[in-house]
Amino acid sequence: MPERNHPTGAFEPVSGGLLEVQPVVIDRRRPASADHPKQHERKPPHLRPVWIVLILLVPCVVLTLYYSQVVAPGSEENGSFLPTTSYALVLLLVNLDLIGFVVLVLLLSRNLIKAYFERRHRLVGSGFRTKLIAAFIGFSLIPTLLLAFVASGLVNKAVDVWFSEHIEKVMKDSYEVARMQHAGHVALAVNSARAISQELFREDLLTPVQRDLLIAAMARKRIEYGVAGIEVFSSKMETLTKALDGDIPIGVLNLPISQLVLQVINGKQEFTSVQEAQTGRLVRAAIPVASGSRRGEIEGVVVVETYVPESLLTKMEGIGRQYTAYKQIKAMKNPIKAGAYLFVAVVAVLILFSATWFGFYVARGITVPIQRLAEATEAVAQGDLSVQIDAKATDEIGTLIESFNRMTQDLQGSKSKLEEANLTLRNTNVELDRRRAYIETVVDTIAAGLVSIDRSGTITTFNPSAERILGLAADRFRGRPANEVFKEFGLDSFQTAYDRMLADDRDALDLEGQLDIQGKLITIGLKGSRMRDEANKDLGFVLVFEDLTELIKAQKVAAWQEVAKRVAHEIKNPLTPIQLSAQRLRKKFFEKSPDLDRVFDDATNVIINEVGSLKQMLEEFSKFARLPVPQMTRQSLHDVVREVITLYREAQKDIELIVELDEDLPAINFDREQLRRVFVNLFDNAVQAMNQKGRLWVGTKYDTKRRRAVVAVADEGPGITPEDQERLFVPYFTRKKTGTGLGLAIVRRIITDHEGQIQVGNNHPKGAVFTFDLPV
Repeated sequence: MPERNHPTGAFEPVSGGLLEVQPVVIDRRRPASADHPKQHERKPPHLRPVWIVLILLVPCVVLTLYYSQVVAPGSEENGSFLPTTSYALVLLLVNLDLIGFVVLVLLLSRNLIKAYFERRHRLVGSGFRTKLIAAFIGFSLIPTLLLAFVASGLVNKAVDVWFSEHIEKVMKDSYEVARMQHAGHVALAVNSARAISQELFREDLLTPVQRDLLIAAMARKRIEYGVAGIEVFSSKMETLTKALDGDIPIGVLNLPISQLVLQVINGKQEFTSVQEAQTGRLVRAAIPVASGSRRGEIEGVVVVETYVPESLLTKMEGIGRQYTAYKQIKAMKNPIKAGAYLFVAVVAVLILFSATWFGFYVARGITVPIQRLAEATEAVAQGDLSVQIDAKATDEIGTLIESFNRMTQDLQGSKSKLEEANLTLRNTNVELDRRRAYIETVVDTIAAGLVSIDRSGTITTFNPSAERILGLAADRFRGRPANEVFKEFGLDSFQTAYDRMLADDRDALDLEGQLDIQGKLITIGLKGSRMRDEANKDLGFVLVFEDLTELIKAQKVAAWQEVAKRVAHEIKNPLTPIQLSAQRLRKKFFEKSPDLDRVFDDATNVIINEVGSLKQMLEEFSKFARLPVPQMTRQSLHDVVREVITLYREAQKDIELIVELDEDLPAINFDREQLRRVFVNLFDNAVQAMNQKGRLWVGTKYDTKRRRAVVAVADEGPGITPEDQERLFVPYFTRKKTGTGLGLAIVRRIITDHEGQIQVGNNHPKGAVFTFDLPV
């Protein structure tokens, strides 16, 4: 850094302003005045607020320039000049506050005078407007005065505290400490140099023979005086010795020194210098050493150096800047206090002006729409429904106006809408009557009997087909409780279906039963369905039934014809070898054949075997025709499945049994022995289809929606063709070389007796799967 020389003991503080004043922009637009009805009289001329602001602004600007250019530069307090720019900005801010205060006072007075004259001339809404303005001013006056009083006191106290003697004394003492710190470094260097110079003169240590003593003495003196370095030069500016502090940055101690030494040699007197470095400040004191042999001459120069580190130097300079800035600000104490008072006054007047302006604004937003609303209401009262109020408002008044406009529109269009509604209602009723008549025609025409029951259990529909099938009049059913009617007329099948659908919450039910109708036993097929609306709400039940007596008779005749045909076919098969054996035996007997005994034995064996086969076939048929009525008990279906699986696991080692049972399946009603026979038949067929080797899968599932227990048995055999699937449950139908063809027919009969259904399909990728379900 460049070398800077200062006089001994001088301290140069860094100057600079402390306050940074920003220009303040004041919006001088005139606030919008409240709307009033047009007046025909001429308004008196008056000054606009803009001209008032301009008139007041000119002297304020002139006064600010005068203070900044004339008064401020010539004023001096405690030896320091006032900061001209900052002072001018403070004065300008004060003047702007004054302008704002005057303008707001004028605008407030204008609004109050305007409200007074409006009330005096009894303009529409003036009374309400005046009361509203007075209320706003009344509500805001006391808080505003209290705010102004408290704020003025706080401002006055704050400014006095800022510029109190205690604060000033602290700032001044800090400055003195910093100045003395600098002077102390200079004094240490000077006094140490003087003492070393006298000792060098006294001990005559500058001679060449004393050089070693000189070096040792200077090193000792540097430590003794606690300085940064001691350098000794001859009168010819030759460096005799240096004793430097190793902790001081080398760049600081190597600052140029030759100019200082030359000044001492030429001037033969003391000199000091202060040099700035990047890491601190170096203070040097150079003292001449007098010659002992030549009077008036100098033998050499001793230079003592002290070091001020950067951290301490920064603090010292900061203290100096703060003290200078404080003195500058103190000179602006009164303008600052005046500006603060004016600002508080401006805020107070602004609050009052805002209260009056807001009163005008609110009153205008209420009185004008209400006046128009009153006129429109009078027009509606006189019969004009087309009146509309064209007023813009977004508050409750606007909502009221919009509601009034909608009301008149609704009133005007209510007649046409009512007529359209009546026409639509008539058309709807006609359509409903047409649909009702069509539905009644369909219900009365269908051959099946139909009974509907509502949610309360009352019969609502009983069609003619129901009357014909049951032989009972509809009047004896409609409007009566279903349970009472079913019990009265012995309709047990209807009662069973209704009870099951209620108890099990079923949506559908299929049931067959027999009824005694006037001494005649008939078989009916009954289907029950739950009625629900679009919201899936329960509406009741529909029971549809048909007389299946003749159909069942025809089916039984056809079934027995098929059975007879198959029985005849099955009987014909063993009769052929019996006939052939008898014919052969007869021939050998008449021929007196020598091998008659052997032929007799063979023929009688064939006849005995075939008769045994016929007997076994007839026994199986007898069992199929005489299946006992199921003995229902509530028990676990899984127990039967596990029992049969255990038997097959022990007997069929090459069959892998895969079991998947639904643990959520509840206990159901079934005949244990008959269901066990079903599983045995299905398992036997599966094992034979797989040639007693493969995987057999059995699983159960609970269908919660239908409340049915579903059972599936699958194998990996060759499967069943679609043609055979249709005839698989017919008695005596089989594709096996052995067997009667009654096993699956018996299975179907048992499942049917348990109110279940069984079906067959193909398993994937191969094999067949039998699935049946039972009611839970």
